[in-house]
Amino acid sequence: MSTVSTLPQRKITLLTLQAKKDRGEPITMLTAYDFPTARALDRAGVDSILVGDSLGMVVLGYDTTLPVTMEDMLHHARAVSRGAQIAHLVGDMPFMSYQTSVEDALLNAGRFLKDGGMNAVKLEGGREIVPAVRAIVAAGIPVVGHIGLTPQKVNQLGGFRTQGKSAAAARTLIEDAHALEEAGCHLLVLEAMPDRLAALITQRLSIPTIGIGAGPACGGQVLVTHDLLGMTDGFTPKFVKRYANLGEEMARAFGAYIDDVAAGRFPETAHSQPLDEDVFRALTREWEARIAR
Repeated sequence: MSTVSTLPQRKITLLTLQAKKDRGEPITMLTAYDFPTARALDRAGVDSILVGDSLGMVVLGYDTTLPVTMEDMLHHARAVSRGAQIAHLVGDMPFMSYQTSVEDALLNAGRFLKDGGMNAVKLEGGREIVPAVRAIVAAGIPVVGHIGLTPQKVNQLGGFRTQGKSAAAARTLIEDAHALEEAGCHLLVLEAMPDRLAALITQRLSIPTIGIGAGPACGGQVLVTHDLLGMTDGFTPKFVKRYANLGEEMARAFGAYIDDVAAGRFPETAHSQPLDEDVFRALTREWEARIAR
């Protein structure tokens, strides 16, 4: 039976995460998009919270992450930052917020810290984003890299597919990982790649890797919280482990509420606020007198 962890007394920083990597301790990361979820994750003791652009699919109802805007991300980032005081907070740079120019990348990364309350930002891509990463890091903003399956390139990749399966593709990902570490990334997300490739990358880097569908050898793991809780419909990736079925429980609770209201079982006296008898009588007399006029 699991228990809620005792929260550490100090804010988790990139130095905390690097120290866990150096000690061989796994790092835990989950997504959050709102205040109550962030607060629950913080109380549970998760190391890092990602305000992912996955909110486009699990919260806003889009088919991909591509329509998500900076305004969407900052709105949800602010809510998460109010709910989590201990976890290391990472804001996901949405599509076209950093691809247009290094200047745009730096400006938007800064907004995540100044306006969104985040501690770091995450960018998808390999060597092509190194100039943006260097500029952002030089400005004092921690950067999380993300290689493998990069959802913002879903159209270029031909769908949500495992990456790095051929020797050439694997070499490209290894080279991208080294380039991002050298550019100053303090964490690197490895998504949807063969487990032995993820293990090779993890072994060759000095910074922690965070896996999602990349096997157990990564320095930590991340999942979309809605997937973990069983709140998403339709296709569920193979790498997801469901720890609850809240979607079914929510449907059951909503149905029970509808039935109770329809049958007159809710609200009951216990759910109502009584009115003082003298006040009720006075109001009744006033109403009766008004009708009698």
